[in-house]
Amino acid sequence: MSAGTLDRPASFRPGDAVRVRVAYPPGHVRAPFFCRGKPGVVEELVGGFANPEELAYGRDGKPSLPLYRVVFRQADLWPDYDGPDRDTAVIDVYENWLEAAR
Repeated sequence: MSAGTLDRPASFRPGDAVRVRVAYPPGHVRAPFFCRGKPGVVEELVGGFANPEELAYGRDGKPSLPLYRVVFRQADLWPDYDGPDRDTAVIDVYENWLEAAR
């Protein structure tokens, strides 16, 4: 699936501090369990894509959602991580799963 145009302006920009929402709705969701509630920093706005959670139920996926590449510290993702503090993971996260970090 290639990136398309956004149906509305993106809420975040590269460098913005974000947090993945803590939510556990039933059904098909596109936010990995292990990153929910964790802080990260937007690295890149990838583009607009049909909402995959809506597509999973045979709907049209509109309006499109911004998709971001978010950088997380490994130590924030895994409580027992004992590697170097500089180690990171990059996860693609749709905007409906992100909120501004406080």
